[in-house]
Amino acid sequence: MLAIAIATWPELALADPRSPFSPITPQATTIANLFWLILGIAGVIFVGVEGAIIYATVAYRERPGRTPAQFRGSPRLEIAWTAVPALILAVIFVLTVQAMNALAVPTGDPLEITVRGHQWWWEFDYSQNNFVTANEFHVPVGQPVILHLLSDNVIHSLWIPQINGKTDMIPGHERTMWFTPTRTGVFLGQCAEYCGVQHAWMNVRLVVQSEPDYAAWVRDQQQPAAPATGLAREGEQLFVTKTCVSCHAIAGTAAQGIAGPDLTHLGSRATIGAGVLTNTPENMARWLANPQEVKPGSLMPNLNLTSHEVSVLTAYMESLK
Repeated sequence: MLAIAIATWPELALADPRSPFSPITPQATTIANLFWLILGIAGVIFVGVEGAIIYATVAYRERPGRTPAQFRGSPRLEIAWTAVPALILAVIFVLTVQAMNALAVPTGDPLEITVRGHQWWWEFDYSQNNFVTANEFHVPVGQPVILHLLSDNVIHSLWIPQINGKTDMIPGHERTMWFTPTRTGVFLGQCAEYCGVQHAWMNVRLVVQSEPDYAAWVRDQQQPAAPATGLAREGEQLFVTKTCVSCHAIAGTAAQGIAGPDLTHLGSRATIGAGVLTNTPENMARWLANPQEVKPGSLMPNLNLTSHEVSVLTAYMESLK
């Protein structure tokens, strides 16, 4: 596990920290502001109550000849300690409802993406643009985005702290999340609902780009896989003859599987296995040689490949830009 964490560190270093206190959307900003306000109210109450306890402990401690003051049956005191908390809770309730209304689904023409939670990876279906990707997705800065959240197995929960609160993905029910990013960058998230043995390695990577960069990325994703040459060509032939085609799809080839991630542009993604490894030839070879050693319990089986088969498949996977 330490080796995996070290291998993943460079990928994390290129992204913003996963913190809800550095929001990049109006939705996350609304949530953060409400949190700080409630924390401030709670802080004032805490200081007031603790201060009163300390003062009473010192000023009214037991002394010879002193009789404790009696407050039982004081209507004013009882009304005060009932009305003040009720008023505070009423204020918090109003502010919470206002925040919830601010998080309502936007109007206009947003970018719509269908997100499916699997064990243990993410699928992103850009049906408006006719392509599918996995574990990382791109959006343009300044444009509203609606995520249609689905799960094909157990309850997952998508949470990218800088864009919005976490939203559960319940099998058989569609949920939605929306956000409007205000700046470019790379932002990390994760599944926030325990979903099995590899829950901790179900990471997601959001890339917010300028409109021209996003348009270029979409054009690249819409293209089929580039023709393989050299060692990669041998890897392509091996990929087709092995059981890989039963689970994975690669546009422009005979591979049309849907059980595993779409691999059409795998070589351009930053990570392997939903964030468990950075995407390098060395790590790709490690993953192909024995995925169960890297991510125990994943549905990617150990195909018992020879070292030569691992080499040619690695060359093919890394050529899928």
